[in-house]
Amino acid sequence: MAIELRTPGVDDLDEAADALRAWQHDSAPMQLHPGDLGWYRRFGVERAAAAVRTWRRDGRVLAVGLLDGPTLLRLTLAPDAHQDVELARELLADVGEPGRGVLPEGPADIEAPEGALLRDLLTEAGWRPGEAWTPLIRDLTEPVPPPAVRIEVAGPERADAYAGVLRAAFDRSTFTAQRWRAMAVGSLYEEARCLLAYDDGGAAVAVVTVWSAGPGRPGLLEPMGVHRDHRVRGHGAAICAAAAAALRELGASSALVSTPSANTAAVATYKAAGYRPMPQVRDRSRQA
Repeated sequence: MAIELRTPGVDDLDEAADALRAWQHDSAPMQLHPGDLGWYRRFGVERAAAAVRTWRRDGRVLAVGLLDGPTLLRLTLAPDAHQDVELARELLADVGEPGRGVLPEGPADIEAPEGALLRDLLTEAGWRPGEAWTPLIRDLTEPVPPPAVRIEVAGPERADAYAGVLRAAFDRSTFTAQRWRAMAVGSLYEEARCLLAYDDGGAAVAVVTVWSAGPGRPGLLEPMGVHRDHRVRGHGAAICAAAAAALRELGASSALVSTPSANTAAVATYKAAGYRPMPQVRDRSRQA
């Protein structure tokens, strides 16, 4: 049966998330996580659904993509489909033809798992190595020592505080309490926690959101940020340790995060919190 490309409706987002959840395991390469869909949900459920693409054969979802911006496709595949020739060729055709509704004409980037046949086909088609990323992982089989700062789980009453710290952590962030509420509605957030860290003076200094994929599977940190006025004081490492503890409580087997390799300060922060760097990966980039 032919491969079918779909853009799910609002009611079908859970199916894509369920597929991503089932594909997470500790030996897998860094890949799209259900938490990535959960974080994108901050723009509202309609926009989140419009950004997702699924590829299926005979009713079974084989690949899920998230258009994380108009020219970036973050894509992952079922574990047994990484070397599926028919699927890889169909994916290559779909990302190369603007009329198919995946990527526009011109420069674009694709994130796909290391070892997938699609990466080889993209290279053969002229796609070049793009931005370098460093994935990091922290094993959660052992208890996580308590962080050196006060940590609070941010619910609706702390949405303004969470949003304020996140905006102060990223210069171009437009995150608001309204977007927090949009993110927190729906099934994906049932396996998530937002954390706020406070310094000794009671100021909110750092935030993180953690996303579980279910017991025994890797969880994700997305996003994590430290207020620009409170950096270089260990708050980033402290909240990353708190994130690991929260994921362990949710039953996660490990905690995952990925950051641009050029952001050496972020890599150092995660390492200080006990996260181990994995081999660097690169997107595939089309220049024209």
